[in-house]
Amino acid sequence: MVAFQNDDVVHTSHHEYTEDSDEFCKTGISELDLKLGGGIPSGNTVLMVGSSGSGKTTLSMQFLANGAKMGERGVFFTITEPLFKLTKNMENFSFYDKRMIEQGNVNIIDLRIISERLGLDAEKYSVEDASALLDVLKDIADELQVKRLVIDSITALCYRLKTNEMIRDFIFKLGSSLAAMGCTTILTSEVPPTRPGGVQYSKYGIEEFIADGIMYLGDVDRKGDLIRTLQLIKMRGTAHSRSKVALAISSTEGVEITPLLKSRG
Repeated sequence: MVAFQNDDVVHTSHHEYTEDSDEFCKTGISELDLKLGGGIPSGNTVLMVGSSGSGKTTLSMQFLANGAKMGERGVFFTITEPLFKLTKNMENFSFYDKRMIEQGNVNIIDLRIISERLGLDAEKYSVEDASALLDVLKDIADELQVKRLVIDSITALCYRLKTNEMIRDFIFKLGSSLAAMGCTTILTSEVPPTRPGGVQYSKYGIEEFIADGIMYLGDVDRKGDLIRTLQLIKMRGTAHSRSKVALAISSTEGVEITPLLKSRG
């Protein structure tokens, strides 16, 4: 197990998990939980897909913050954004409380630091490297007793895994191990804006087939204004809505879900 300094991760008291009480992992965003049919089924691995600026990081962090308020500890693994910049951006939202971090109810860890301490190649992981990283992620989730885990982004991680077989194996083993712990996982996936010819759910075309759910964050053009949208493409274990809704991000409420009004032309 990798040893962490205080600025890497903060620990707190154990949160008991009971199977009966956690059939669904509620996002804490009431409209979204309604669309999900009660929440994300506990233990699911969900791919949160979107282009730059679509709200993936904000929604993921709000998912963890709301979980902390419900007594469920979470961990956020960042790969592309420094910790200081991530926390500074989150301070603008009312759902974010730095005491969550200080008390260890939400843990933010730079995955690049883990890679460095394991002596992994920064650009390309071998099968052994991937296995070592997987073991550390599982150990951290187990040691912290988290019920919510986010990797932002799985795209950056898959870039280092290189082969389709390694990507498939890594995501499957990670999701299976975390599900056995009763932990619900969100993997953010970076894709280009929607273009003619169909929507792309992942960069490598593999992630969406392994994930239990796909939450697509896109946008629509309304007379020159880009309106953020959210659509549940799939979610195993629940009868969910597949209708596209509007997604707004405000400093007071964070992510808000409202009906998407039809354009009048």
